[in-house]
Amino acid sequence: MSGIQVSANLEIPEEQLEWSFSRSSGPGGQNVNKVNSKATLRWRPQPGALAPGVWKRFRQNAKRFISTAGEVVIQSQEYRDQPQNIEACREKLRELLRASLTPPKRRVATKPTRASKRRRLDEKKQRSDKKKSRQNKDFH
Repeated sequence: MSGIQVSANLEIPEEQLEWSFSRSSGPGGQNVNKVNSKATLRWRPQPGALAPGVWKRFRQNAKRFISTAGEVVIQSQEYRDQPQNIEACREKLRELLRASLTPPKRRVATKPTRASKRRRLDEKKQRSDKKKSRQNKDFH
């Protein structure tokens, strides 16, 4: 395998990926007791591997996958065979990185229109008039 191709200009080399395998939990009969099908991917990003903005967004998006040591840990035990779980881990990392590559759109501040201001004031006036009409004006 050659690594994880995230985009045209971003690829994570296979040398940076560390794999470990263990037995999956949950039901599965005899197969689950003898086959190490659960895949765990560990990736310790090299300094400068990602642009600062991308790294910041990645840390925000992938909080639950980043350990205290600063490495990304992704596990998959979704499938009954190891190659499918490996591919699921690779795809999850690819998705997280792709989501971090595009910066969020900046919000463009807008002002309320003259008509919307007028409607708001008219509604306030109607509520005020309604409440005034409920008041008892004779206190004697």
